[in-house]
Amino acid sequence: MTDTTPYTPPKVWKWDAESGGRFAKINRPIAGATHEKDLPVGEHPLQLYSLATPNGVKVTVLLEELLAIGKKGAEYDAYLVNIQEGDQFGSGFVAANPNSKIPAMVDHSTSPPTRVFESGAILVYLAEKFEAFLPSEPSARAECMSWLFWQMGSTPFLGGGFGHFYAYAPEKYEYPINRYAMEVKRQLDVLDRNLADRRWLIGDDYTIADMATAPWYGALSLGVLYGGGEFLDVASYTNVVRWAKEFMARPAVGRGRRVNMAWGPEEERAPERHSASDLDIGPANTPS
Repeated sequence: MTDTTPYTPPKVWKWDAESGGRFAKINRPIAGATHEKDLPVGEHPLQLYSLATPNGVKVTVLLEELLAIGKKGAEYDAYLVNIQEGDQFGSGFVAANPNSKIPAMVDHSTSPPTRVFESGAILVYLAEKFEAFLPSEPSARAECMSWLFWQMGSTPFLGGGFGHFYAYAPEKYEYPINRYAMEVKRQLDVLDRNLADRRWLIGDDYTIADMATAPWYGALSLGVLYGGGEFLDVASYTNVVRWAKEFMARPAVGRGRRVNMAWGPEEERAPERHSASDLDIGPANTPS
């Protein structure tokens, strides 16, 4: 549909009603808590409050990868934050993340406890804490951090832009869909060219840059995000597809993708995670 109705912005914008679409109730132009609700605290030092969206999956994948290489201190409790029900606006969650977005983490091994919010910041914090998946050599570290920050800066065009207008907006309009589709395809081309002669984003080493990027662009390239795979011709980005399949095939990734999952097949759900046994039902299906 092409929007032929011209819009003249008012002199001062006012929030008169919820924005339309699937996630209308979670968006508002003000910050802060809407209700009192403490966060639960489990037995492990690391407490994660999240949801199995791509941003949430980044962190649970890293935690499961850390446990897989023997970092026992990475044991964690993961609690579900139901953003459709407004859990992110509870006073406890806002204290952990004033931006009211998942994921948020609190490390109780420090005194006082350390809060960390923004998925990229959590990845760096954990990688540094456990000295894994983030190179120490300056050039390699810079490359890793560059790709991590690239993902953090690029994804709003994919999620808030293309994903919103293509999949979730109450009405589809040609201009915003085309505008964001063009940018997402440019980003896929950036990745595809980089991965033409690299196994992982920075080379031979698997890092937090891959864990941050694959839940977004990897899932998109395998046709499991937004249902826009054919529209964006994702199969033509063959290097991205190859990288995404290798990422999804990792056992720790399969486990991490299930943590805080509250939808889909029952065998793939793990709304909360307090020990490895909570993920014993079976691995998440790997997209083909």
